[in-house]
Amino acid sequence: MAEKTLTTTSGAPIADNQNSLTAGPRGPVLLQDHQLIEKLAHFNRERVPERVVHAKGSAAYGTLTITHDISQYTKAKCLMGMGKKTEVLLRFSTVAGERGAADAERDVRGFAVKFYTEEGNWDIVGNNTPVFFIRDPSKFSDFIHTQKRDPKTNLRSNTAMWDFWSLSPESLHQITILFSDRGLPQNYRSINGYGSHTYSLINENNERVWVKFHFKSKQGIKCWLNSEAGDVVADDRESAQRDLFNAIENGEFPQWRFCIQTMTETQAAQYKHNPFDLTKVWSHKDFPLQDVGILELNRNPENYFAEVEQAAFAPSNIVPGIDFSPDKVLQARIFAYADAQRYRIGTNYGLLHVNCPRHASSNNYQRDGSMRFDDNAKGAVNYEPNTCQGPHQDQNYQEPALRLQGDAARYDHRDGNDDYSQAGDLFRLMSADQQQQLFTNIAGAMTGVPEEIVERQLEHFAKADSAYAKGVAEKLKLLA
Repeated sequence: MAEKTLTTTSGAPIADNQNSLTAGPRGPVLLQDHQLIEKLAHFNRERVPERVVHAKGSAAYGTLTITHDISQYTKAKCLMGMGKKTEVLLRFSTVAGERGAADAERDVRGFAVKFYTEEGNWDIVGNNTPVFFIRDPSKFSDFIHTQKRDPKTNLRSNTAMWDFWSLSPESLHQITILFSDRGLPQNYRSINGYGSHTYSLINENNERVWVKFHFKSKQGIKCWLNSEAGDVVADDRESAQRDLFNAIENGEFPQWRFCIQTMTETQAAQYKHNPFDLTKVWSHKDFPLQDVGILELNRNPENYFAEVEQAAFAPSNIVPGIDFSPDKVLQARIFAYADAQRYRIGTNYGLLHVNCPRHASSNNYQRDGSMRFDDNAKGAVNYEPNTCQGPHQDQNYQEPALRLQGDAARYDHRDGNDDYSQAGDLFRLMSADQQQQLFTNIAGAMTGVPEEIVERQLEHFAKADSAYAKGVAEKLKLLA
């Protein structure tokens, strides 16, 4: 293969890439050294703003293979047809830490999947937990601030965390998961993934069912104790990234069972819990898991920045046959995630190869903007309607109407809501050893927290199960 000649960004060949242009051997550098200016200017701009949350991540490509027929629920082509294969990109992440944080830290893990379908890209932007800390999106930025650095000390603050949580009883279910044995995964291959939110599936008859998406690890769940994780971090801050990359390079392709739970609109109206509450799960006894397919990761990205750092996921990316729900937090994320990508990468982030549709065309009237690096639709008209053969709407893709009711107001989402029974049920499902781990992990995370905040949180534990509060209190030496 012939050697390539080094060039500037504009394509001009470079004769010397070792020495700056100076006035004599000892003289100052000249401003006209455009090669040097270009290298330094590009270097200054090599880092896009990191994600505010989920900053540190790892990703791989793979396939979703359909193994079960769910055509009675959806007309989404990527979910129809035995043996149907769809290319995917799956990004794992930690939530609270910055890009330089260690992988083996107690934290929720992000589980974001981009399906490159023939009808456009479909994103499930989920976590390794089926619930979350909040049910109203107005509390999202408040919650995230408690997980980040204190504005005065620039340190992570246990007090901020527990102050917020103790004043937000809806967080108890997720707290119980986070501080359980599953709160510190050994690697990304050994976690489950969840869409967490309720979505809807729409079939060929334009009938809707509500749906929850689940990815069950076929590698099994593997987690660290706090003491074990400390040793891992001391030895390797990129333990999960290394594990995922090496496993795929060695042909040990991780797999997940892709499953759904479905609920009819009639069942939703009668269910004991609000089915659109992000802090609640649907009982598997009431709504059993149904297998859909197998997700396998089998190819590592060739360039981390281009294919992982610039990967942009958003719940607003859906395809025909899949739609949203009245889940309040989902409704906010539909806007917020795409908007975060527009800020972080630029308004034309969807044109990047990792984000653009692979098997469908993108036809719209969006033009111009920073880094518009395609032909900008050449001379095609940029308005609609038009008589110039431009893309037009198609009523065949209209989703069924969603019946809504109620007066517009700021309703108290905590009024009359049961924030304790599911957390208590989860606690009682734990073995004695798992409960002891939970007590130890919570007590350790309460180091330095003022007593009045601890007491307030213990009251929440007690409402879930008296043994829950008693166990934490004993670890904190608050009981004789």
